[in-house]
Amino acid sequence: MPLQNAALLFFFVISPLGVVPAMLAALKDVDPVRHKRIIVRECLIALGILLTFMAFGRGLLRMLSISIPAMTAAGGVMLMLIALRLIFPTEDKNMRVTVEHEPFVVPIAIPYIAGPSILATELLLVAQEPDRWPVWLGAILIAWTATLAILYLGADLRRLLGDRGLMAMERLMGMILVLIATQMLLNGVVATLKDAGF
Repeated sequence: MPLQNAALLFFFVISPLGVVPAMLAALKDVDPVRHKRIIVRECLIALGILLTFMAFGRGLLRMLSISIPAMTAAGGVMLMLIALRLIFPTEDKNMRVTVEHEPFVVPIAIPYIAGPSILATELLLVAQEPDRWPVWLGAILIAWTATLAILYLGADLRRLLGDRGLMAMERLMGMILVLIATQMLLNGVVATLKDAGF
């Protein structure tokens, strides 16, 4: 997978356009003057988590004896669940978390940015082709930079697109994630069947 494809994959899995409404909801009780500072801080924390998983995730998979096909299938399932919550949100199952004070790490850095789906995708690519870690690192940095820009301009995007426009973008990101999740799940199942001799 070339750099641009990996960066696009990471971008869609993070789904920053789908994160914007949930992030703004988490910041609603915080002084608007502090919003952008908090967003930059949370994005930097998320980047640290992503880089940590990239560095040590392969060893974690070996330690837990988790195969790459299993990781692929599990990543597809997790991504599918998140995508369905984006497309069909309900009062008790949506991406928004109630925050009483200023958010710190949770929920913006984790799980909105560095959530289980992006961590699983990152671990999968690194485990499959560990020698290409500079490509995966570059892809993560590109996707993270785009995410930071979108979240930093989140309030401006809401004013530009309105709540309906943001909702439409959230659903669109969810549908793209469904396609990616389905492909990951199928790849995991096919690889498992091949390993079993079918």
